[in-house]
Parts: sequence; C-alpha cells; structure tokens
Amino acid sequence: MGRDIIANILTSIRNADLYKKGRVQIASTNITNNIVKILLQEGFIKSVRKHQESQKNFLVSTLKTRKGNKLILKRISRPGLRIYSSYQRIPKILGGMGIVILSTSRGIMTDREARLEKIGGEILCYIW
Repeated sequence: MGRDIIANILTSIRNADLYKKGRVQIASTNITNNIVKILLQEGFIKSVRKHQESQKNFLVSTLKTRKGNKLILKRISRPGLRIYSSYQRIPKILGGMGIVILSTSRGIMTDREARLEKIGGEILCYIW
C-alpha cells in the first residue's frame, strides 16, 4: 500500500489545530508545497518557512489561532476512490465560505480559480 501524502498533511494540520499547537512540520513535496501555498493565500495558516534537517526538506507552518472554531479539513478523493468533477459541478462549501482544492491539468488550485478558468479536475479536499 502506498502513502497518501494529502491525507497526512490534512491530519497533521487538523491535529495541530485541535490540540492548539502553534506549528506543524510537513514533508516537502510538490503537492504539499502547492496545498500549503493555497492554505496560506486563503488565510487558514499564518506563515510557512522551509527547513532542512539531515538531507530532508520540511515545511514548517504556523497556524492561526482560532477562538472556539476548529479548522475542518476533509479528504474527498483518495487512492481507492477518485472523485472527479467538471467545473459546473464543483461544490460550494458553506455557500462559498469554505474552499475546495482541486488537482487540474493546470496544477493544484481552488474551486474559484477552476471555475474562472472553466477547468474541472479531481477534488482533493474541502476546507472550512
């Protein structure tokens, strides 16, 4: 069985937010870099920096402090069951308050960007 990198990222961030940890350390790959960049742009994390430790690269993300509200990250498409959507059928999370992260032919992007470019793709996760 292979490793699900996206599920590992989401679980790490979810656990750090649940236990009020300020920082989370994530293995650095192209997919993780793109997802963390989207989370930073959308305001779910405060900052990101790269860290190298014994020939391995990591991303150290600083989470925003939340008052009472916990960050919800839900994995949708997984290795055993891929979920694809056209741009017309991309779901809106909480009426547009949350985001959907998609893997498209033009890279990993949010639901808003995919609708503007009229591109569908694999639905990776929901965040709100």
